[in-house]
Amino acid sequence: MAKTVLVVDDELRMRKLVADFLIRDGYHILEAANGQAALELLAREKVDLVILDIMMPVQDGLTVCRELRKNTAIPVIMLTAREDEADQLQAFELGADEYVVKPFSPKVLTARVNALFRRLDQDKEATAGTGGLAIDRAARQVSVNGRQLELSPKEYELLTYLADNTGTALSRQQILDQVWTYDYCGDLRTVDTHITRLRTKLGGESSLIQTIRGYGYRYEAKK
Repeated sequence: MAKTVLVVDDELRMRKLVADFLIRDGYHILEAANGQAALELLAREKVDLVILDIMMPVQDGLTVCRELRKNTAIPVIMLTAREDEADQLQAFELGADEYVVKPFSPKVLTARVNALFRRLDQDKEATAGTGGLAIDRAARQVSVNGRQLELSPKEYELLTYLADNTGTALSRQQILDQVWTYDYCGDLRTVDTHITRLRTKLGGESSLIQTIRGYGYRYEAKK
């Protein structure tokens, strides 16, 4: 079954441009012209990914992203003309998975969508975590002492990347390259922000992620 992508942008021309390229790759497309319409559509339709502009009437994209993250882990790609570092950091802090600045290549955007879905679909076999933490890769779910955590796709990918490299010191740049892809142009502080959010959600198991001062992080299994 084709995956459904919701394209949210107040410019009809932009929505059609993105939709045309994604349709060629086999995606089913839904469209919304503002944030409020997007949230209403998401409440009644099953959507696998959202491509979201920031500057829109009625409700902007950051508001939509914030609302989405209250009760869903649907991946979000911000597609916007706002290229300031502060805007990018705010988007990632709110739970965005990718940030693409206009003008952009529709082919590259499509490649990013494909890559994001590949990452979401990989690691099908379930693996146990350590201590009270368990990672179910087939279901893409993480639990702590039997309590299921609500992680964004990027938080899940970050945790599994760290766990897959247990005991290995990983620099912030390594993490950024592997979890956010090599062509991501954002700041290394994005890694710190996501680590902080992940630790908060892990609660009593937050010590599994250790800080290496001035370098990065290490996932250390409990003995």
